[in-house]
Amino acid sequence: MLIEPGTFARTWWQATETLCRRDPRLGAVIERYPGERLEPHGDLFRSLMRAIVGQQISVIASERIWDRLTRHLAAITPRQVARVDADTMRGCGLTNNKARSIAAAAGAMAAWQDTPSGSGEIRQRLLALKGVGPWTVDMVLIFAAGELDVLPVADIGLQRAVAAVYGCERSPDAVRSRATAWRPWRTVATWYLWRDLDPLPVAY
Repeated sequence: MLIEPGTFARTWWQATETLCRRDPRLGAVIERYPGERLEPHGDLFRSLMRAIVGQQISVIASERIWDRLTRHLAAITPRQVARVDADTMRGCGLTNNKARSIAAAAGAMAAWQDTPSGSGEIRQRLLALKGVGPWTVDMVLIFAAGELDVLPVADIGLQRAVAAVYGCERSPDAVRSRATAWRPWRTVATWYLWRDLDPLPVAY
């Protein structure tokens, strides 16, 4: 994580208070989930792998593939994943491209001599990996690193949630225009809008 867990929790609750004052519609969403918040886990590779699995498919489908895949792993580490062959990955429901991306990421991250320490460095290193784009990096920054000001405008779920809450079109531009008021806590707003879409919190 980029921030100590206790500090993260305090900052999160302060952010919800600010967002409720600034944006009453978002505030109504936040108030539906008292005591619930994002809990970043600090594992960059785990989040990266989950995000690749979840690219362009539903949360339910992603969970099913993830469950199948993790049954083949003693641990979710680059070295362990690098040992899983492509046929096994495809048998779990991954496409050829996703299987190749995960294998390439595992090989590259297993060779890292250190762990990137800041959000800019994390983004730079991950974008250099095959099959990793801005949305995937955003998921890693949110769920692993605990970066509090990430806005994944390409995320279809976020676009749907914004359209439903604000009665606007579903588009990246619509997300950007509403998110101006959320700085520097755009991750917090995004997480509650996601939370409002699904019966269980999104996790990567």
